[in-house]
Amino acid sequence: QVQLVESGGGLVQPGRSLTLSCAASGSIGNIHTMGWHRQTPGQQRELVASITLHDNSKHYVDFAKGRFTISRDAAKNMISLQMNGLKSEDSAVYYCYAHAYFGDAGPPPNFYAKDYWGEGTLVTVST
Repeated sequence: QVQLVESGGGLVQPGRSLTLSCAASGSIGNIHTMGWHRQTPGQQRELVASITLHDNSKHYVDFAKGRFTISRDAAKNMISLQMNGLKSEDSAVYYCYAHAYFGDAGPPPNFYAKDYWGEGTLVTVST
């Protein structure tokens, strides 16, 4: 099991910055990827950015490129999302997620994947 706790949401003016953090606990060693999704009312949850833990490779969706930065503090089992130049359309509930693998090498190999989610943190960009 993996537990995720987000922090850092709040009200921010357009053009300003905000940093979200996510602390992971539990089966840390089974986590392959961590990242952030966001969701607005009536819309599907969408990926924002992710980071692969074994090599710290990062992935951003188009709207996040150049404005958002995902980072990882391995010692604290945390990831962060720094968001710059925030726009009203960035207002959403931001969810931290972790993609983990469990099982054993066998034989035969028996692995399965499981996704974990935090409870979400609300970001409101408004004057």
